[in-house]
Order: sequence, then C-alpha cells, then structure tokens
Amino acid sequence: MTELPKIVPLSEQKSRRDFIKGAVTAVVATAVTACSSKDPFTKAGENETKASGEKVKLLSVTGEIIEVDKAYLKPIPETPHVSNEEARKGIPGKKFVMVIDLAHCHNLKKCQSACNHAHFVHDHQNWIKIYPMQEAEHTSPFWQPTTCMHCDDPPCVKVCPVDATFKRQDGIVLIDNDRCIGCRFCMAACPYSTRVFNWEEPILPPQALEMQYSPETSCPPKIGTVSKCDFCPDMVRKGELPHCVSACPNGVFYFGDMNEDVVTNGSETVRFSELIRDRSGYRLMEDLGTKPSVYYLPPVDRSFPFEDGLKTKS
Repeated sequence: MTELPKIVPLSEQKSRRDFIKGAVTAVVATAVTACSSKDPFTKAGENETKASGEKVKLLSVTGEIIEVDKAYLKPIPETPHVSNEEARKGIPGKKFVMVIDLAHCHNLKKCQSACNHAHFVHDHQNWIKIYPMQEAEHTSPFWQPTTCMHCDDPPCVKVCPVDATFKRQDGIVLIDNDRCIGCRFCMAACPYSTRVFNWEEPILPPQALEMQYSPETSCPPKIGTVSKCDFCPDMVRKGELPHCVSACPNGVFYFGDMNEDVVTNGSETVRFSELIRDRSGYRLMEDLGTKPSVYYLPPVDRSFPFEDGLKTKS
C-alpha cells in the first residue's frame, strides 16, 4: 500500500495537482452536447463513437440530474476489492485525523460537490454540511464545514443493534449497509447530526449497479439505510487524499496520520501536533467525551469576508 506523504521541506513539496495526479475519478459518465457525436474518451485519429439514442440518468458534479447517451459512458476503473473483514479491521498502524481551517473556508462547496459526486449522494443528502456560524451577537460570523467526527468513543456504535455501524483500528467509523436495517438509532445518538437517511432510491449509472459493495466505498448506496462521511478509506488505501481534501481550492482540509504526526492539504504538509498547538486547534463538544478525530482551527485572520460566501451556491 502506498503511504501518505511524509513531511518534507516546503521547497520539495509537491503541488496539489501533482499529489492527486492519477486519482481514480468516481464519475462514470460525462455529459456531452447534443450536437456532438464524438466520444470524449476517444483519442484523436481513432474511430468516433456514435450516439446510441438510449439515454441514462445520472447525477452531475453539482448534484443535478442529467441525461447522457449510453454510448458515451466511461467504464468504472477496476480497483482491488477489499473483503468485508479487511474493511472492518482497517489499516494497521494508522490513526487517521482531519483538521479543518475555518480561516480559509469561502463556502464554495467544492468539497461537498466532490463528495456527493464520488459517492452518488443526492444534493439534499449532503455528507458534508457547511454552516454559517457566529459565537456571539457582536462577533464576526464564519463558515464551518462539518463532517462525521469519527469519534474515538462513538455513541452511534454503541446503540446500533445489528453491528452495522462500527469503529476500525485506524480510527475510522463506517457503516455496513448490508447490515443496516434503517432503525436510525445511530442518527438519534450522534450529537453532531452528521448522518443522513436514504429515503429515495439512488440514481445510479448501469456500471455502478454492477459494483461490488464495500463499506469502504459506501457504494453503491442503498435505499432505507443510513449513510455519512467515511473519510474515503478506499482513497487512503491507494495513498490518495479524501475527495473533499483534494477538491478544496483553498486548502481548508488537512488529512493525515496521527501516529506519524503528519497532515496535508495536498499543497502543504505539516506536523499535526504543531499545527494544533500553534493554531489553537480544538474539537467540537469536547465535554461530551466522544473524542472526535476532526479538529478545527479558529477563523483568525480570515482569507475571505463572510459576506462573499453568501454569494456562492447555497
């Protein structure tokens, strides 16, 4: 397994583009204009693919339902399948952690769109929620991305009657939708309200329906089950960053291994302990004793005015 990036001098660090180069895209189809009959995945000089006339409904990057000609569907790249037993154990020797820098969030929702697109999540079922926050009447407001906290003492795991929600040795909390019975006890137990219930039948391309289900990918999603942010363990196994981290243009999300004391946002790699210490990192609702694996950096010296975020897609 490829390891997450080690700490290197800033002059030697890879750019975000280089770091995520070669990542497997979750999208399985690309919309083409009605007047185009050329396969966008065909190299110049090769035979052109002609439209079949058979349309398939898909979710776009922005969460909208679009129709694409079946002839232009891009097959899902094959990835090594991880057994259910391996998925429940996790990656040995790792303790994954995320740090969210509130000073850099502009409410662009790129993280949200990328997450939804990769996991076939409907726009109104976002796993990542971005809240406008204000601590007091006369304090400045800010934007707060909120994911599953992947707690070290998760109350959701304790109340699940069928062991569908479980915590791995690497700190990631996952849901096995093959076991989930839709009782929603975990939703009631979660103090962060980060879980969603799949009320609707997901809109999936034909290839996604043929995917072998894994708790690590949460795909394909299933109606009548609970879902949430999963820290993208399938990406982590390949040494790549979660979709929200690589999609954010402002470096809001840092992800890494607490055991190695390293986190990265794709363009900057730093010591986790130093980042939390020097930037006054904190966790939400620490008094509950859930011990979240998601830390926040205060919105000090913000890069963008709060009001600018109101102009983005809500």
